[in-house]
Amino acid sequence: MKNRALAAKAILIVENDQLLKLLTIDILEEAGFVVLDAADADEAVTVLAGRTDIAVLLTGINLSGSMDGVSLAHAVRARWPHIKIVAVSGRTHLSAVDFPAESRFLRKPYHSAAMISAIRTLIDTADARRDGNSQVYLDV
Repeated sequence: MKNRALAAKAILIVENDQLLKLLTIDILEEAGFVVLDAADADEAVTVLAGRTDIAVLLTGINLSGSMDGVSLAHAVRARWPHIKIVAVSGRTHLSAVDFPAESRFLRKPYHSAAMISAIRTLIDTADARRDGNSQVYLDV
């Protein structure tokens, strides 16, 4: 059964690997999320500018276009500070200093349960903060 509270929380996926993107969309939709996708960072910024329901950006690191995933993460945090970020990569080793605060990094291959858990934790933490109930900060 899909969680109605999550349905209002859209996730934007930016991933070069089309097969992985489609699989991730299926997994997240099955978990109850509204899922949008973008081909690259430039399209992601356009999508974000036109929507107010996006809670999480899930991005690969090695993207085509004008920005990689790390640059996209920082651009999104600067313009839309409420959007949480989950970055994924199998080729790049990154640390917490590479990302804005309240971001998560998952190494590929990752388990779908780990991805869903990271996203739910970020959303729950953001919701709790808006209610004034939490001071939890998540680092990569």
